[in-house]
Amino acid sequence: MTYIRPKFRHPDLPTNEIGLSRTDYEGALSTLCAGCGHDSITNAIINSCFELSLEPHRIAKMSGIGCSSKTPAYYLGKSHGFNSVHGRMPSVTTGANMANRDLLYIGVSGDGDTASIGMGQFAHVVRRNLNMVYIVMNNGVYGLTKGQDSATADIGSASKKGVPNKFESIDLCAMAIQLGAGYVARSFSGDKHQLEPILKAAISHEGFSFIDVISPCVTFNNTPKSTKGYEWVRDHMDATGTFDFVPVRDEITHQQEAGTTEAVTMHDGSILHLHKGDENLDVRCRRAAVNALEQHKHEGKILTGLIYIDENSQDTHTLLNTTDTPLNTLGEDVLSPSNAELDVINEMHR
Repeated sequence: MTYIRPKFRHPDLPTNEIGLSRTDYEGALSTLCAGCGHDSITNAIINSCFELSLEPHRIAKMSGIGCSSKTPAYYLGKSHGFNSVHGRMPSVTTGANMANRDLLYIGVSGDGDTASIGMGQFAHVVRRNLNMVYIVMNNGVYGLTKGQDSATADIGSASKKGVPNKFESIDLCAMAIQLGAGYVARSFSGDKHQLEPILKAAISHEGFSFIDVISPCVTFNNTPKSTKGYEWVRDHMDATGTFDFVPVRDEITHQQEAGTTEAVTMHDGSILHLHKGDENLDVRCRRAAVNALEQHKHEGKILTGLIYIDENSQDTHTLLNTTDTPLNTLGEDVLSPSNAELDVINEMHR
């Protein structure tokens, strides 16, 4: 078996609007376990960026520590990237975003990297509404350290060890909504038809976009008694609806019976059509979204799909009224005020 990707590509591969083929969005060959849900999420990221005709050099992929945080090596090989220490991806992304607001920041984390050691940083990057896409590859276990239960493992769920989890789980979607995230969704790594439109809409949203993706660990947490395994998720998944994402560059010609479709306009003018499965869920209402998550949890189900969106959310740069010019391109004459200007600033605070 070889881990070297063949360099040959068919010369007639289809290209997107900027002339790139799908291979231009790939990375190294994955070394994760065969069948790992994380590889399916990687594939969805590649497809979404290719179909949206994003320029790879305008993307920064960020990560922490864990199986999930290895995945940036497997996609967008021509993009910028930074692999931070355990749980610190949000602060590193915040610093990078403050320095260069013109890049698209895609942060990938795990349930341990986010819900345990990184919980404090996660909470603050949400409430500051940093303009980024934050993806949690959620398998309910610590895969790199032999499958201990993580903070997102449900009560009673049993991994390969066979011992049911005794502790309450953390619902990252509910937490993100309560902390002020403008876009919150949940999906399943095995459902690319749902995941890819969710990813495209998240990329088009201005502000913090959070996606919790249930991604079964085939080595430690894919048993019939695990609520994060393939069997359980497929049997207990209840979607808010199906999705169509229409980029702003295309003519919008969608029609549906009145009362069955929610048309959500993204910040860049693109449209996300939500064909509602639950007519009672108002995706624009924070209280309704949290109630829906709690109700499905009470019924032993997993609510997937678009859960909440704030079409009028403002990102960190807007809230702080920062300069439109990225800080990393400003000259010393702008960044270093004169003595006279410093005197004026100091006088303001006396």
